[in-house]
Amino acid sequence: MSTFGVVGEDRQDLNRKENRRIRQRSVTLLWDVVRPYRTRFLATVVLVVVSTALQVVGPTLIARGFDTGLPAAVEDNNFLPILLIVAGFVLSGLGAAAFLALYTRWSITISQDVLGELRRRIFAHTQRLSLEFHERYTSGRIIARQTSDIDTLGELLSGGLSSLVSGVLYLLFTAIALVAIDPVSGIPLALAMIPVAGVTWWFSSASRREFRASRLYSTRLIIQFVESMTGIRAVKSFRREPVDRDAYADKVEDYRYATKRTIEVYGIYDPALKVIGSLTVATVLLLGAFRVVDGGMAVGALLAAVLYTRRFFGPIENLAMFYNSFQSASAALEKISGFLEEQPSVVEQRDPEPFVSTRGDLSLDSVAFAYNPESLVLPTFSLAIPGGETVALVGATGAGKSTLAKIIARFYDPTDGVVTLDGRDLRTISDIDLRNAITLVTQEAYLFSGSVADNIRMGKPDATDDDVIAAARAVGAHEFITALPDGYDTDVNKRGNRLSAGQRQLVSFCRAFIANPRVLILDEATASLDIPSERLIQRGLNTLLAGRTAIIIAHRLSTVAIADRVLVMDGGRIIEDGPTAELLKGTGRFATLHRAWRDSLA
Repeated sequence: MSTFGVVGEDRQDLNRKENRRIRQRSVTLLWDVVRPYRTRFLATVVLVVVSTALQVVGPTLIARGFDTGLPAAVEDNNFLPILLIVAGFVLSGLGAAAFLALYTRWSITISQDVLGELRRRIFAHTQRLSLEFHERYTSGRIIARQTSDIDTLGELLSGGLSSLVSGVLYLLFTAIALVAIDPVSGIPLALAMIPVAGVTWWFSSASRREFRASRLYSTRLIIQFVESMTGIRAVKSFRREPVDRDAYADKVEDYRYATKRTIEVYGIYDPALKVIGSLTVATVLLLGAFRVVDGGMAVGALLAAVLYTRRFFGPIENLAMFYNSFQSASAALEKISGFLEEQPSVVEQRDPEPFVSTRGDLSLDSVAFAYNPESLVLPTFSLAIPGGETVALVGATGAGKSTLAKIIARFYDPTDGVVTLDGRDLRTISDIDLRNAITLVTQEAYLFSGSVADNIRMGKPDATDDDVIAAARAVGAHEFITALPDGYDTDVNKRGNRLSAGQRQLVSFCRAFIANPRVLILDEATASLDIPSERLIQRGLNTLLAGRTAIIIAHRLSTVAIADRVLVMDGGRIIEDGPTAELLKGTGRFATLHRAWRDSLA
């Protein structure tokens, strides 16, 4: 055998093992969310068993009516047997309907409880995952897990499982009733199962492949839509509407074609079942007719056998529909379980000791960082920032300033080395204590729907109205807030679109002030402010930074002026470190940058 063949077989073996692992992962997840409702689920199974049994008894009662009740009424003028049979037929129908209605109600309740639990898990897991995951995993995929995938699984749980359980029971009870009435009529049905098994095997393989492709294209379609709508400003700015329309149209066409293929598969399977069913019914009827003529079979028994044979193939068609739903739901469940399998790269230590920062001393000991093994962003270095000191980080774009800020805020853990706060390794501090101690304010001031006061109060949920106003006054935001239509109660709209970029940034400063962290990191936090707003906030910054450790990342050197110390970064390394005034007197990189900035203002 060639090496290529061996490699191909090894790859196929690995694929099979991976597919088994994925299926096991999905089943484990489904059982985990269904397990709390297993008692109610068993109760619904009892209901569907009784309902199905009552449905199946109908043809048997009809046979009794023809073979026993009708002769008694005609020959002996005794109508009691036929009346009892008719009453039993009506009561069985009413009972089946009542139990089925109750079963449907209970099963829908259980399915919605399960879907609610899955939605909560996905949302909680999304929040638990580290920043690294969110920076590489598109929001469209997360939305697809929370919407279309959950909805697809809901279709299976709400109606699909009902079709499966009732269909299987109906097949079983029907076969038992047919054999009980006339064993010979069961022979054509048993032989018909051979071609049914063959087309069903083909259908299961083909539909699984096509439904997985359909779910993939569905996800891509959602991602394209979400990203286009999220970046609609950039789309319109660069007149990308035609390009986006064409790209979206391509995704629509891929999804349309994949869906068409799944329908075509069912379009072959369903007619094949109908042909097999019709031939089987015809065979039972023909053989039974000969036996009736010979006196070996009663007319009522033949009628019941034909009805049972005809009814037998109806659930098989329903099971095919269930299999369609099952394949789609399986693909969705695989994606959901895969998403929930993602692990945060920054993990909180189990049962960490309580921590409150008192000094704000930061230390980076032999720290290095790489987003991946091929890309070293921060070569090994050490850095100490005493508590209460304001440090400015300056340097060209890509120098590693924001990465360093994310490491200090523990959005990422260093690849090597240790970061400590007041001598405590950040990895041993609980997330809550760490967020109370260190706050990062970025250039992107994201506001949530709600009032201005609600957005400020995010920094301290139990803050009073006086606390909110005091924070706004401290950073110079009080005047513009009171000028809004409803003051602090003004709704900022989605993403704070009612406010300007500078106003949103001022609100984010209010959040930081009211949170009162021991360490404050400003990552280009004044970049969106105009010159008047920046001058206004300079006064607020003195209040905001007073008494706490501060790290300011800024391209505007006017913001750097309030720093006690300047660190100049280049290629992930600190190439200059010293007091602002001392560096300005020299001829290094910072002095050169400062002179260029000053000349630009002349």
